[in-house]
Amino acid sequence: MEVILLERIARLGQMGDTVRVKDGFARNYLLPTGRALRANEANRQKFESQKADLVARNEERKQQAFQIAGQLRGKTFVIVRSAGETGQLYGSVSARDVSDLLNAEGIKVGRGVAQMKQPIKTIGIHSVLLSLHPEVELEVDFNVARSQDEADRQAQGESLTSAEAIYGRDEEEEFEAVELAEDTDEREGPEA
Repeated sequence: MEVILLERIARLGQMGDTVRVKDGFARNYLLPTGRALRANEANRQKFESQKADLVARNEERKQQAFQIAGQLRGKTFVIVRSAGETGQLYGSVSARDVSDLLNAEGIKVGRGVAQMKQPIKTIGIHSVLLSLHPEVELEVDFNVARSQDEADRQAQGESLTSAEAIYGRDEEEEFEAVELAEDTDEREGPEA
């Protein structure tokens, strides 16, 4: 199906472009959300008559996105979740959790802002790409920890998922201890 884009859509085209997309994508996403019109002569004329308004509305949304990006730049948000000793979360942190956290902090964003390929499943500091507008993207750090104290320690650069943090010793020391025990067992031989 051919559609006329009413706004810039990443990896598809600019405002006013006529593009061919799959029928389902057009019927289920582009047309119902008002991001495109079916490509026919009547809709082309409608687009041309509304073009100035659409450009002004797009510019206004872009400026709002820049303001939000200014508020977010350089900030790190703390997410407290339950996790095991190895740092594996019992649940996960999804894109929805990220947008809910930002809204709770007073930064009004939509649910589809966080661009995550997969949810966060371990403690640590994770960068998440936020797409505030098709032309405004920004990476924000989220510090996922078991408590505020752990979040503060992670922010200072301490790793809470290594063997040293968990068991109080370095991984190399642990490996050497296991290797030494294996050598001792081999020299003693099988017991009769």
